[in-house]
Amino acid sequence: MNINKEHIISIRREIHSYPEVDFDLPRTVALVKRELDAIGIPYTEKYGKGSVVGYINPDKEGFTIALRADMDALKITEKTDVEYKSKNEGYMHACGHDAHTAVLLGVAAALKELEDEISCRVKLLFQPSEEGMKSGAVMMIENGVMEDVDVIIGLHTENDMPSGKLGVCYGYSQASSRHFTLELFGKSAHATSPQRGIDALAAAVRIYNDLQLVLTRELDPLEKYVCSVCQLEAGRSQNSIADHALMRGTIRAYNMDVDLHIYNRFRSIIDHVCEETGVTASLTAPLKSVSLYNHPTVCRLIEKAIGKTVGEENVAHMPEKLSSEDFSRYLTQKPGAFFRLGTKNEEKGITSPAHTDTHNIDEDVLDLGAKTMVQFVLDNMNGISFE
Repeated sequence: MNINKEHIISIRREIHSYPEVDFDLPRTVALVKRELDAIGIPYTEKYGKGSVVGYINPDKEGFTIALRADMDALKITEKTDVEYKSKNEGYMHACGHDAHTAVLLGVAAALKELEDEISCRVKLLFQPSEEGMKSGAVMMIENGVMEDVDVIIGLHTENDMPSGKLGVCYGYSQASSRHFTLELFGKSAHATSPQRGIDALAAAVRIYNDLQLVLTRELDPLEKYVCSVCQLEAGRSQNSIADHALMRGTIRAYNMDVDLHIYNRFRSIIDHVCEETGVTASLTAPLKSVSLYNHPTVCRLIEKAIGKTVGEENVAHMPEKLSSEDFSRYLTQKPGAFFRLGTKNEEKGITSPAHTDTHNIDEDVLDLGAKTMVQFVLDNMNGISFE
């Protein structure tokens, strides 16, 4: 296979320099289309705003493999000193999506050269808004992107794993994700006359404390879950009762019944506090990602492809995480797996984890991710027998 490592790195740096967020990815989408046009790969934008789907062997019927890359960045101000540092102030590719897109474009070029030798159809999914409040994966699924797919795989860079190692976690590997925003509305009063007001801050603190009891006393401690309140704001002065409070956080769980229990109890606590204190509440808590399940058969096939491309000694076991990924939504539709490419390199000073303002990756191993994806297609183009 012909993987152009230098071109992958060049594309990654171009994307990194101009990060875009959510579904608003005009420059990134234009880059993907430019590259697919140069390769000669047909594509469509019919699966929703900010998405592009390319095709290898678009007219072949039968088995179809999907390969997915996410394209969006984060609202973080970059503090690295690299020459390709973000030129869009306040935005940064701090989770490797620039690399994922570049890798899939490298895969696209390699597969196009081999197109006549490939017996299946391949769909190349370039997805928006993995990080956003609304899921790009859900949008693309609702628009039918998975209807003709038989199996799907995705790749993510991993700065908790040494550079050049690749791995996959069998079965459940990541948590669901439910971000919540709670607003409480009370009545202001002078601090010396609290009886004349309705204290939104006091209500928020009570809700917070009652929620902690749910987490520590109502759930099996052996379950994998977390509910973190990460923002609490209230009041505007030191001598006025707060008439408004804002609480934001996230619920993560492997067991979707646990997610639902936390959400329902949170809702009932809010209702109870509202009734007792007189505040009114507005809660939004959509379920963005479900728990991510990697099909064991696909995991084994990915490990086989890794062994062929980088050697069995570089196959790593990935531990379970409480992070989330909307790739999980694709896996509710068809079998597949999400694997990791180690990009941590201490000698190069590349150690910062994802979602930090100094995050970077070891670009010199991006071709290994591309080779693994291409090898997976070549190994499995005649179909997969699922156990």
